[in-house]
Amino acid sequence: MDFDLNEEQQMLADTVQRLVRNTYSFEQREAFYQSPEGYSPEFWRQLSELGMTSVPIGADYEGFGGGGVENMLVMQELGRALCLEPYLHSQIYGAGLVEQLGSAEQRQRILPRVASGELQLSVADEEAGSHYHPDSLACTAMPCDRGWRLQGSKRVVIGGETAGMILVTARISDTDGVTVFLVDPAADGVLVTGYPCIDGPRACDLTLDGVYVESDDLLGKPGKARAAIAYQRGRAMAAQCAEALGSMEEAFRLTLDYLKTRQQFGTPIGRFQSLQHRMAEMRGELELARSMVILAACVADDPDSDERTRRLAAAKFVVARASQFIAEQSIQLHGGIGMTWEYSLAHHAKRLVMLTHQFGDDDYHQQTFAELMSVA
Repeated sequence: MDFDLNEEQQMLADTVQRLVRNTYSFEQREAFYQSPEGYSPEFWRQLSELGMTSVPIGADYEGFGGGGVENMLVMQELGRALCLEPYLHSQIYGAGLVEQLGSAEQRQRILPRVASGELQLSVADEEAGSHYHPDSLACTAMPCDRGWRLQGSKRVVIGGETAGMILVTARISDTDGVTVFLVDPAADGVLVTGYPCIDGPRACDLTLDGVYVESDDLLGKPGKARAAIAYQRGRAMAAQCAEALGSMEEAFRLTLDYLKTRQQFGTPIGRFQSLQHRMAEMRGELELARSMVILAACVADDPDSDERTRRLAAAKFVVARASQFIAEQSIQLHGGIGMTWEYSLAHHAKRLVMLTHQFGDDDYHQQTFAELMSVA
């Protein structure tokens, strides 16, 4: 199998790498983190001007029409610099749901604005106690005159504070199906409580108190969104694995540089055999994770099947384990300086640990993989 990038993919990777390297230093990231938005609107504008925000969007909606590999290339570089922008949740997850579930009118109304970077999306599919199961819902939607009334709450909505539109999952009355609604965060009855996450990006909790949603803002058919949510979470999970890979690569590089320069007993500590063995173990985990990231990118846009789900679960499991291992080993090999706020490694370690818990942790995906193996 040929794993070389084609000319367009290489140009895309080079463009993102150059932009991130020139405009997103660690010091700049810290300034963005402290800003009211929690990210850089200027960097988001640059991404849109270079066409990066259009990469995951279909060509029919003024997008680049990229697939899993293109998403991987973008997310890997964003992860390397710990970028705070809600690219994954807006351009990949949110836009993917609109493209799969939306009517022709909804897609034409929303997706070109997302592709241009004008409109950010966010997905509110997590609730207290849902534990990675987006169909475990307490949020309800009741039909009313010319629309719906939403009641309930959502937790940890990444990018929800700055999103122009939030995709909210809810259950219609007491039925079992899942429905997605397009909600204006400025609508009456919507309470947005924002906060910074421990690993950098900002999120919010949503309280929906009888929020009115028009019939035209129901995404897809009532109660029929579960399969689309599972499919798009798989695409988002593959992209998130690429983000973790970029962060792991940078953590490994920082650790290797430190071992080459930190001296003890008059010699760089990187010459100590025990530390060389630990770096070799880290390298092995990194390369294993890289191969699974490539696998996830290659199957992310395949038709929905048990085999696709199994492979994505395997990739997320391996990447989660590698992320935690590399984060822990990097901190231990650095010593106390590895936990210093002013040093980027500490932030990579926090980000890697938190990524292992999004879209399902390693135990969740190990169970998913085992269940699919039993029926294969």
